[in-house]
Amino acid sequence: MKITVLDASNYFKGLLLLIRKDRQISQPEIDLMKSIGEWLGFEKEFCANAINEILDNTYIEDVPPGFSTKELAIKFIKDGLYIAFVDHEDIHPDEERWLISTIQKNGLDLDFFLIEMESARKKRGQPSRLEVFDLSVG
Repeated sequence: MKITVLDASNYFKGLLLLIRKDRQISQPEIDLMKSIGEWLGFEKEFCANAINEILDNTYIEDVPPGFSTKELAIKFIKDGLYIAFVDHEDIHPDEERWLISTIQKNGLDLDFFLIEMESARKKRGQPSRLEVFDLSVG
């Protein structure tokens, strides 16, 4: 699926905002975010800096991302849930609220979210192919 640079930026930024919700960023989250950022076409150094600075960066507006298509929003939610559970802990309430806000902003069904959340909870960070790797920017 081809996406715009704006959608790619919103995807990466949205996931950055998600990982800071619990006020701690685990090594698996860092590794995933670096891979995602590079896949979406961002420079390695930019990704590393964005990840390192996200906890203290007060200039990034904490607004759920809006996407150009529902299909892209669904991919974002699935990846967000995977990342929320990658540290093998349960989803933090602030992460869950953030993803629900994103669902609402993009006109998705809450039942879809609850089903996907239960699936991600069962997998708890087990290796899985992220949805983002089906995307190409251009």
